[in-house]
Amino acid sequence: MKPHGIDSLPALGPGPVLITGGAGFVGVNLADRLLQGGRRVRLFDNLSRPGVVRNLDWLRSRYPDRLEVRIADIRDPQAVTEATRGAAAVFHFAAQVAVTTSLEDPRSDLEINLGGTFHLLEALRAAGKPPPLVYTSTNKVYGNLPGLAVRPRGQRYEPCDEAFAGGVSERQPLDFHSPYGCSKGAADQYVLDYARSYGLPTAVVRMSCIYGHHQCGTEDQGWVAHFLLRALEERPITLYGDGLQVRDILFAEDLMTALLGLANRMDALKGEVFNVGGGPDNTTSLLELIDLIGELHGQRPEVTFAPWRTGDQKYYVSDTRKLSNAIGWKPRYSVREGVRSTYEWLQMYAVAQLAYKPARAVLQRQG
Repeated sequence: MKPHGIDSLPALGPGPVLITGGAGFVGVNLADRLLQGGRRVRLFDNLSRPGVVRNLDWLRSRYPDRLEVRIADIRDPQAVTEATRGAAAVFHFAAQVAVTTSLEDPRSDLEINLGGTFHLLEALRAAGKPPPLVYTSTNKVYGNLPGLAVRPRGQRYEPCDEAFAGGVSERQPLDFHSPYGCSKGAADQYVLDYARSYGLPTAVVRMSCIYGHHQCGTEDQGWVAHFLLRALEERPITLYGDGLQVRDILFAEDLMTALLGLANRMDALKGEVFNVGGGPDNTTSLLELIDLIGELHGQRPEVTFAPWRTGDQKYYVSDTRKLSNAIGWKPRYSVREGVRSTYEWLQMYAVAQLAYKPARAVLQRQG
């Protein structure tokens, strides 16, 4: 299936669109979509995550005239305030993204995820006419869903209660687990409350498992791409738990359309929260994904098992009906289509990376 076009770009003012964490996986995909449509983009990132410099170089090579880059940290309130000036819209992706890292360093997790979001909200509150803000939260705010009983069937879990047949809705009680869940969840609530208390045009999307091009996943975050990379490297994959865990996975192109659709309708949707994922039609268990990767790669990856991790959910599927009703959105990519496209992109990335590393080393020596 061909990617979405750019017809869903928001009808915003003339200023640049600010993307915090813009060199990361989600940020580079959104920047590419916006820049394709002729928008100017202001990318804000501290470039701390491995691989993001290459994403930035890729964007610069494609859009040298419309891309503005600010290398700074979301924990710096002055840098955040300066970045927001004149912005037509803000998409806030800058974050510490791994549960495991939050357990090792909860203070940094707090300062980045909650403190950084607070700096951004305060900067917008001080603006004369605040631009719309879309904040990407996480399904981890729902904890490990203790009220959702599951049973095994084949290679996956399924909910025992038919009430969850359509997925987990925004009415699910919040239950923060792990420092990461607390910091993202608290920021989630601040974003919503600044719409209520101060009238800021803000909305929250609680994302399920996003995957796609430009995602160089790790064991801690970006597990679909991580599994594909391990297969390409012919290295074993570690599954935490029994592998029957189910997730609804969403291809990045579909997420971009959802984010832009929300920004375009912020006057009507401010202060709202939306679950965003593949929904019931785009689910996979870890074991089922391993089998699909085996089909694509021609050889099933070797699998090892390890104990369950803190806050892991045995079953999480997004109920996306609220979002669909609000902006007429639904995913276009099936699991097979999206995973195949990501696999093919990672194949090209692996080849290009071999040439890229020596080139970067030469540039660094010359600098």
